[in-house]
Amino acid sequence: MTDDDLFPSVDADTLTRLHGELAARAAADGLLDVAYRTVETPVGRLLLARTPAGLVRVAFAVQDHDAVLAALASAVSPRVLEAPRQLDDVARQLDEYFAGRRTTFDLPLDLQLPRGFRRDVVLHLPDIAYGHTASYAEMAGLAGSPRAVRAVGTACALNPLPVVLPCHRVVRSDGSPGQYAGGAAAKLTLLDLETRVGVAA
Repeated sequence: MTDDDLFPSVDADTLTRLHGELAARAAADGLLDVAYRTVETPVGRLLLARTPAGLVRVAFAVQDHDAVLAALASAVSPRVLEAPRQLDDVARQLDEYFAGRRTTFDLPLDLQLPRGFRRDVVLHLPDIAYGHTASYAEMAGLAGSPRAVRAVGTACALNPLPVVLPCHRVVRSDGSPGQYAGGAAAKLTLLDLETRVGVAA
């Protein structure tokens, strides 16, 4: 008896089908607490993760997707599984956004990760209109703590749902972009996209 007899090879399509069946069964049985997938975008590969309550995490490649998944397993649940179909709606809306056909997201969100003042900040991010920006100081005021400018920067850096909750629209008081979890190039790409689409509209 050879190793091939003990471990017969399985083609990629079969593995994909079996994985999909596993994910669907886990979701149907209430055993899938965090479903995830990755998508390619103009700002690089994004990791998308959701719980039954809604989208819980969007992460850039520079944030180390494996580390993000490990953090989700620790903070949310160890029952994490790649289940692309569970995030089809998120992927579709992101495609529409990057194509300039969507200016707001209409998705259920799970905001269990940010707490306290950071949560207050991220809840106000959608108040910044598409194609516009707000300063860190303005966001501090909106969140109810006008002097907490640095804390706003930290909240934006730790925003669990970048792009969807648009922390890229928060800039320095002099109008310069400032820091961004996805990197300076990603922030400029997002701001440029929204400026071009806004002008075209």
